[in-house]
Amino acid sequence: MAVKLTDVAQKAGVSVTTVSRVINNHGYLSDKTKHKVFAAMKELNYQPNSLARSLQGKKMKLIGLIFPEITNPFFAELIQDIESILFEKGYKVILCNAQRDKEKERAYLKMLLANQVDGIIAGAHNLGIEEYQELGLPIVSFDRKLSENVPIVSCDNYQGIKLAVHDLIQSGCHKIFFLGNKQLKGNPTDQRLKAYLNEAENLDFTPHICSVAFSDSTLLKNITIHEMLQNDHPDGVVCTDDLTAILVLQEARKLGLKVPEDLKVIGFDGTKQIQTYHSELSTIAQPINDMAILLVKLLLQRISDPNKELNKKQYILPVKLIKSLTTA
Repeated sequence: MAVKLTDVAQKAGVSVTTVSRVINNHGYLSDKTKHKVFAAMKELNYQPNSLARSLQGKKMKLIGLIFPEITNPFFAELIQDIESILFEKGYKVILCNAQRDKEKERAYLKMLLANQVDGIIAGAHNLGIEEYQELGLPIVSFDRKLSENVPIVSCDNYQGIKLAVHDLIQSGCHKIFFLGNKQLKGNPTDQRLKAYLNEAENLDFTPHICSVAFSDSTLLKNITIHEMLQNDHPDGVVCTDDLTAILVLQEARKLGLKVPEDLKVIGFDGTKQIQTYHSELSTIAQPINDMAILLVKLLLQRISDPNKELNKKQYILPVKLIKSLTTA
């Protein structure tokens, strides 16, 4: 049976009102009284009801995080940094793994509203969810356009692919393939394909797009990559994420292709995990910690002043090239 406020009051030998005042730090109370109440709470393992406190006008200091998946090294690192920064500022998080399921994301949005979160940081890949425009909550988006009233934080996706293409060209590549999603959805990540196509025109090479989606299974990606390498014989591949780039390296080995002699490969993301376990991979590194800091800063600003007009709608942070053995 759940421990009630009355149980704590009885154990401490004080009134229910006194216990409530101790929990909410309201009014003057002697250290002796506080000690008795906290000792009783500890002995009974009593946890104050956050929802009840919020109904009394006290903020719950809860933030909802909605992301497409938590096993991907990039999102795992970003979420970890966001959570750490929020915790230092006195906030807890509710993490929602929306995947590619619109209804799942809608269900999570309803749950976050029911739990009276103070705000939401959203980075899920589902589009066309009207609820974001109707929530009435402070929201900040990562890499996705949710509505005109939601600020977006992203890296410089265009410059990242431009750096990647130039690295492959300088490494002697002539037949460079783009391995990523060819569908443009109005999000900042669309700039990656646009950069590739523009650089193909500027540098006078024929563009080749091998389309794989973020949501494709590893098996489907392997089949697509295998066919590309076997049938099209690229000498350079620019990938829109590091995990896909690693699959290219694996399929190249299966086909007996030597990297970087026969094939040069560059990824995108540059997480600590990939740099540690696949340090051979050249990649475009996103400023993950800086993006986490900015996402939290913008959200807390919106929480403190929800009616303030947006100074900017999009914040773009610089990327950097980490050159390694796969484009040597």
